[in-house]
Amino acid sequence: MRLFGKNRREIERESRQAGRLPPGQSITRKLPVMSFGPLPSIDLSTWDLCVFGEVAESRCWNWEEFSALPTVSVTVDIHCVTHWSRLDSQWEGVRFRDFVALCDLKPSAQYVIAHCDGGYTTNLPLEVMLADEVLLAYRYEGAPLPAEHGAPLRTLVPSRYFWKSAKHLRKLEFSEVDRPGFWEQGGYHNEGDPFKEQRFRRDRF
Repeated sequence: MRLFGKNRREIERESRQAGRLPPGQSITRKLPVMSFGPLPSIDLSTWDLCVFGEVAESRCWNWEEFSALPTVSVTVDIHCVTHWSRLDSQWEGVRFRDFVALCDLKPSAQYVIAHCDGGYTTNLPLEVMLADEVLLAYRYEGAPLPAEHGAPLRTLVPSRYFWKSAKHLRKLEFSEVDRPGFWEQGGYHNEGDPFKEQRFRRDRF
């Protein structure tokens, strides 16, 4: 298989040498579909994104309000726990750090728990979510985010395995304590750092 005029093994070797490809990963040009449960039915006229928990006041944004917020574009590498990596993927959305500035967090807020349509949840420390490349993303590769990849909105957290980037996002809970999400309770690693191969709970690093 040849990618971008080079053999895939050549690209993987160069990417590992450059520190871009974590151990145990293989490069793909596609964005494979990995989902928990059926795709939700989305009506943007009734959709909203709400924040609650360790905030001065709970608040919701409807789609018109949210999509009017300033956006940024990032080109990042993403890595799935199932061993594929997609290099140079392009995303657009609201930078999470900028969104947090609108939420009036309490000093006690230390963790972010994403709540999604269908009951899926996942958790990360707030400090991880405040990195420059973390987005609330709704465009992928120059087009609106497809339903199978989390439309209308998902988190994008490139520094972690891709299950930590929550699809079909509906609520953000800011918490004083950590609370493992769906896959974390099912045996996946709580941190999910691909460069440390933190795939499962037993993978202590």
